[in-house]
Amino acid sequence: MIIFRSVVGKLWLTIIGLVAVVLLILGFFLVNYMENYFSQAKDQTDNVKKLAVRFSDEASRHMFDEQFYQLANELLEFQDARMIVIMTNMKETVLPKVEGSSILTFHSTDLFTEGELKQVFAGQMRTKQLSLSANGRFRSGAEYVAVAVPLKNMQGVIVGATLLYQSLQSLEATQTYMLKLFISVSIVGFLMTTFFAFFLFSRITRPLQQLKKAADLIAMGRYGTRVPIVSKDEIGELAKTFNHMNEKMQNSIEALSQEKEHLSSILGSMTDAVITLEADGSVMLTNPQGERIVQEWSTIEWSEEATERFRKPDTSLGDWGLTSYRNPNNKPIPVPLIPLFEAVVEESSETTSKLHVQNGVWSVAMTPLYASEQVRGAVAVLRDVTEEERLDKLRKDFVANVSHELRTPLSMLQGYSEALLDDIASTPEERQELAQVIHDESLRMGRLVRDLLDLARMEAGHLELHFREVEVDSLVRRMHRKFTVLAKERGIALSVELPEMPLILQRADEDRLEQVLTNLLDNAFRHTASGAGITVKAGPSSYKDQPAVCIEVIDEGKGIPADDLPFIFERFYKADKARTRGSTGGTGLGLAIVKNIIDSHQGSVKAYSTVGQGTTFKILLPSVIKTQN
Repeated sequence: MIIFRSVVGKLWLTIIGLVAVVLLILGFFLVNYMENYFSQAKDQTDNVKKLAVRFSDEASRHMFDEQFYQLANELLEFQDARMIVIMTNMKETVLPKVEGSSILTFHSTDLFTEGELKQVFAGQMRTKQLSLSANGRFRSGAEYVAVAVPLKNMQGVIVGATLLYQSLQSLEATQTYMLKLFISVSIVGFLMTTFFAFFLFSRITRPLQQLKKAADLIAMGRYGTRVPIVSKDEIGELAKTFNHMNEKMQNSIEALSQEKEHLSSILGSMTDAVITLEADGSVMLTNPQGERIVQEWSTIEWSEEATERFRKPDTSLGDWGLTSYRNPNNKPIPVPLIPLFEAVVEESSETTSKLHVQNGVWSVAMTPLYASEQVRGAVAVLRDVTEEERLDKLRKDFVANVSHELRTPLSMLQGYSEALLDDIASTPEERQELAQVIHDESLRMGRLVRDLLDLARMEAGHLELHFREVEVDSLVRRMHRKFTVLAKERGIALSVELPEMPLILQRADEDRLEQVLTNLLDNAFRHTASGAGITVKAGPSSYKDQPAVCIEVIDEGKGIPADDLPFIFERFYKADKARTRGSTGGTGLGLAIVKNIIDSHQGSVKAYSTVGQGTTFKILLPSVIKTQN
């Protein structure tokens, strides 16, 4: 029960125990006292036996003297006793009751059975202790001791029996009184104990309950709770100390809350992603950027290729392994971070590396968290360095491509011009051929320089655009006519798909759009084999919830690898890493120029490609370009 687990219950049980011990001691002495009374009852029985023998002897000498019997009865009345004389023929003489006597009158058969009387007639003495009522029946509470002694005549022959019985009422009354006294003392003791327990409840338990209630309120966040001080004893000091502790704790919690808000503000404003991991690998805490990464990476279905790429850590490449790690929590650790986390936990040291996840590059610094000199988790700081990697790649590619694109024509110019100077060509036709090569390479260098200048002006925002109304369907038909001859020479089927309704752009630079389609078709022809097809589609569409025109250039060429698609609109980037010249040779600037022109028209251009099936370039141009103030 709940009361036995409380302080009051324990104090009550303690006091009850003390009272019980006291009562046990009292009972011990009471038992000794009662034993003395029982021993007195035994002495009383012996006295009654002696008295019965003496009266029986006297009755033998005064067998029929009624005055003797009357005098004997009066003497016995003073001792709460009476005498009965019964003959062997079961005829008894019951002596009359003395006036004012409290002892009851009984017959011999009320005291002894016939069998017991026959034993007495045979010369035996019988003694009994019994409870009798007024009619001789047994009842509780009226104790008597009865003695039967043989009655002899003057010749010594047994002629009957003398019965003497005496009341034990005084001893019974004493026992009853002692029992009632013991019960009364016990009840009073338990009542006083209970009263004292409730007194303790009001003086001790209630302040403790107030402390408990205040502690519960504090646990619920109500740190301003105070306990009233109602006394100056130990409990009052405890309440005072509790209030002081609560005040200190409230100040500490307010300081922690301010630090937490400060830290949350810092983490929330950071551009880097912060992810805190527990020892089992589950995500414990993140800032908004980290939460976004956890959600995005958890939705990625990792392919077998990615599994192999992430299987073992490679510090030189910055790629990390994928394990069969599965966490039952709602936020499991992102797959690319698993090997890095395992390395940090195993080595108990900070680790930094770079992760290549899909088309992004992430710089990761992971530091272990300690608790009692054991690693209890880790903190990972992730920074998106995709743009830095892209710029670094562009720089390297720019240097490599420019040096290659300039070195090749310069070398040919130098070689063929030296051949002319050295008169290696013996015929006019050979000299004409060498001069033609020099002329073609100079034109190639001129196109490269012109494209570089155009691209530099576009990126600097100095591109001059002449906006006017443009009929897109007419532009597409003109581009079809322009490349028809080249398509026949290459054996490529060039087709156009246009709607019946006209496609109008309210503000656009037709010359620049023609340059866009020229560059896209030129790329398509360079990468499409003979017997394949190229299709140019145009039709109405929508872009950013506004009317727009969609232009698609679809080829059936060899396609672009998925790893190269994000970079094809960069300067000098080529999916053909061999940079072979000839039919597929180019400056590597055409798609970059396309991207800048479309951006200047507030549109978008995207590429979709499957290796071995072909490539689709999709252009969306708004019908009405918003004027920028």
